[in-house]
Amino acid sequence: MLKKTAKKYTPSYKEKYMCAKHKKYFLEKLNSWRKEIVQSNNESVIVNNLDDNSSSADIVDQASSYTEKTVEMRASNRRRKLINKIDQALKRLRDGTYGFCEETGEPIGLKRLIARPIATLCIEAQEKHEKEEKIYVDN
Repeated sequence: MLKKTAKKYTPSYKEKYMCAKHKKYFLEKLNSWRKEIVQSNNESVIVNNLDDNSSSADIVDQASSYTEKTVEMRASNRRRKLINKIDQALKRLRDGTYGFCEETGEPIGLKRLIARPIATLCIEAQEKHEKEEKIYVDN
């Protein structure tokens, strides 16, 4: 079992990129984030199950309840997808590819990974990807 790093530790550019300290930091960050999302999903399932038991004769209340459930289902689906991305990032940490761009093989960068620990592309590759996506949307 890994020993927890100090809460105030932040990866530094002075350290070797993706050294043991960096990997440990991101492992803890990803696991903590995953745990929060799973807990949130479990709580929303409980709340939705409680709501299912109460039905109203008022059509406006029913419509409102349906809308709320639809919004919650979408949020829950996004959280499930995020859990999958976190799991993929944890797998990359284990196999040694975490922190490196999937397209270029270049380092993604600490700032970007701290802001978005599930990032798979460096900024340049991400911008290129978004430009290509925009071209297809505009056509």
